[in-house]
Amino acid sequence: MTRTRAATFAFLLLSSLVYSQVEKISIPAGSPEDQALTLISSEQDAAKKTAMYQDFLQKFASNPTAVAYGNWQLSQYYQSTGDLAKAKEYGEKAAAGSPRNTDILVSQVTIAQGLKDNAAMFKYSLQGGEAYDSIEKQAKPADLSDQEFASRVASDKDANKSSYDFFESAAFSAIATETDSKTRMDYIEKFTPVFPNSKFDDQVASLAMLSLSELKDSRRLIAYAEKALAANPNSLPALLLLANTYADSSDPASLAKSVTYAQKAITIAKADDTAADKSKKISAGVAHSTLGRAYAKQGKTAPSITELKTATTLLKGQDDQQYAVAAYFLGWDYAKLNRLTEARAVLNDALAVQGPMQPSIRDLLSKVNSARAAGK
Repeated sequence: MTRTRAATFAFLLLSSLVYSQVEKISIPAGSPEDQALTLISSEQDAAKKTAMYQDFLQKFASNPTAVAYGNWQLSQYYQSTGDLAKAKEYGEKAAAGSPRNTDILVSQVTIAQGLKDNAAMFKYSLQGGEAYDSIEKQAKPADLSDQEFASRVASDKDANKSSYDFFESAAFSAIATETDSKTRMDYIEKFTPVFPNSKFDDQVASLAMLSLSELKDSRRLIAYAEKALAANPNSLPALLLLANTYADSSDPASLAKSVTYAQKAITIAKADDTAADKSKKISAGVAHSTLGRAYAKQGKTAPSITELKTATTLLKGQDDQQYAVAAYFLGWDYAKLNRLTEARAVLNDALAVQGPMQPSIRDLLSKVNSARAAGK
């Protein structure tokens, strides 16, 4: 709360409406509201203080600023006692009364984090980001020069930058921890325009493509990945998703695209570089695996085996599920060339990996064993 003289308060209130879309609560010094709050702040008994705030809300119900402040104080009190449900309830009322108040919104995000309430965490983070964005979108007052206005905007943005960074990180956390693919994608589509050029852009793009893949929305997946690739031609997540999506097609043109994207991913990942970390090696392994699948569909079995062998080498012990995928298709290629002993060895090894590929590996291994037995 800012205690000021009435004339100064009127100026501050006008300034908050004209110069900045980010709200700050001010109570004029000497006003009935200020006097009531002074009385409340001097009360040491927590229960009595809470009751006094309730009375304050009723007495000044016609003053939206006072109501927002009272609800915020009650929210902070209940947060301090660990009653996060009540803290959220009063915080929601405060945020409704002062929707662009970054201090209140930070409190709401923090409470939502404590409650593990993903929806609320994302909602208030987004609201905070929008409040920050509105600083630059406000109309210039007629009595300010361009230079004065630009200076005011820059000052407001600087004052609220740490809150913006907090909202950006919290919103991304909500996206990353969301388990429902549709909800996650909805969050992503709202996140991108509010937090443009985010430090989380690569991770968000990867999660978007994962979400669309899980939703089996190939059209949107390809459109999103190609858009991400246009923004960053070296985006490994986009290259891998496009390579994988096109590899699932039997269309020759799509398979050719899969080959192109997979080869570029291999080049960018640089798995043979001594500085390559685990993530880059896994990306390269997945790219070699996808390239092997595309070659197999093109009838190029020998090059397919070469790529899949490289993939299994890179992925084994690094990413079991992707290793199982590469091993399955390598076993398939060996079986196709009647190299049954090699097929059996790689499939037996991959069968130990618990996961979605296990039934397919077991089925192919059974066929390979039967073929070997029949050939003896």
